[in-house]
Amino acid sequence: MLLPGPAAACSLSLVLAMDGSASVDAREHTLQLNGLADALRDPDVVQAIEAVGGIWVTSFEWSGRYQQLLQLGWSHLSDAQSAANAAETLRRSPRGYTEFPTALGYALGHAATLMRKAPAPCVRKVIDVAGDGINNDGFGPESAYRAFDFQDVTVNGLVISGADEAPVRYYRTHVIRGPGAFVEVADSYDDYAEAMKRKLLREIFGSGYASLR
Repeated sequence: MLLPGPAAACSLSLVLAMDGSASVDAREHTLQLNGLADALRDPDVVQAIEAVGGIWVTSFEWSGRYQQLLQLGWSHLSDAQSAANAAETLRRSPRGYTEFPTALGYALGHAATLMRKAPAPCVRKVIDVAGDGINNDGFGPESAYRAFDFQDVTVNGLVISGADEAPVRYYRTHVIRGPGAFVEVADSYDDYAEAMKRKLLREIFGSGYASLR
């Protein structure tokens, strides 16, 4: 009798961190939530998820030092239905706060803590942090990287750009971390869904999948 072989290793555990700080108005917050949900349901993203045998995903909204709101608990996405379920959970997620500043270091620390609670050991561990500004509250990313466990974790950024290029430079200089880390740029919140799709494809397949903008 043939014994079953070892289960295939999990390809990716992904922590999504969405900006909910005071610089994000109600319309922009909705564009982020729906943009992420649309990206997860996109046929190309679903095909990528299926191609790697599924991924583990969790998502939270962040703003001030102690303002982190879970949107999607750890979920295993393996096909169109599981991706659709996760997308609908995200669409229904209420906004946590509206008046707090941009505490990126605390967001990264929270993301690292979530990563260590992933249900399965995965080959790659990625934190995907999105935002439209630089840290202006509490300790910054460098301090978070010293204080929390980021061993074997890659941190990528999605920056919602505008007239001010400072956030893009800040993410490239201070936020992204680890082998193959990159910054994806959305020219505005209206472009968020397409930028998130590009970012997810790169993260699911590995950093070399798509060209850097």
